[in-house]
Amino acid sequence: MGKVIKEKIILGLDPGTNVMGYGIICVRSSKIDLLQFGVIHLRKYAGHELKLKKIFDRVLGLIDEFNPDEVALEAPFFGKNVQSMLKLGRAQGVAMSAALHREIPIIEYAPKKVKQSVTGNGNASKEQVAKMLVMQFKIKEAPKLMDATDALAVALCHHYQKSNHQPKSKTWEGFVKENPGRVHKD
Repeated sequence: MGKVIKEKIILGLDPGTNVMGYGIICVRSSKIDLLQFGVIHLRKYAGHELKLKKIFDRVLGLIDEFNPDEVALEAPFFGKNVQSMLKLGRAQGVAMSAALHREIPIIEYAPKKVKQSVTGNGNASKEQVAKMLVMQFKIKEAPKLMDATDALAVALCHHYQKSNHQPKSKTWEGFVKENPGRVHKD
């Protein structure tokens, strides 16, 4: 009798009040497939309450469509604008509520942890993260809004954290040596 390969679907979210990114990956054994990624545009909605309702509805829709096993979110970063942080925290809470509504486990990751997991550098730029993901998933064209690749990075970070497939190195050179298959030379 053949070995059953367990499949896991991870929904990564990068909550925002104007643009919210999402990325969905499917992990089978050591193979990681990109199912979908994109953004949810929220600027067009007038009030903050309506934006929160749209976040809840759209996250619930993604959950119902892809049936993820786990949801990974980027944790809030601390900024100087308290009002912006409050709105971002509400967006994250509503996204979490949608996952909890369907009884899906939620895990949060700090932005530096996500960048470290994907690029080997916790201080990598959004562009560096996007480029690494474009190469890894063979995406034809990087999206204009990096909220989509940020969310995809959160999902991938979660997979790496759970599978202990973390880069051990703290430097870019070490990361390249440890991960020759993840680095492509142009």
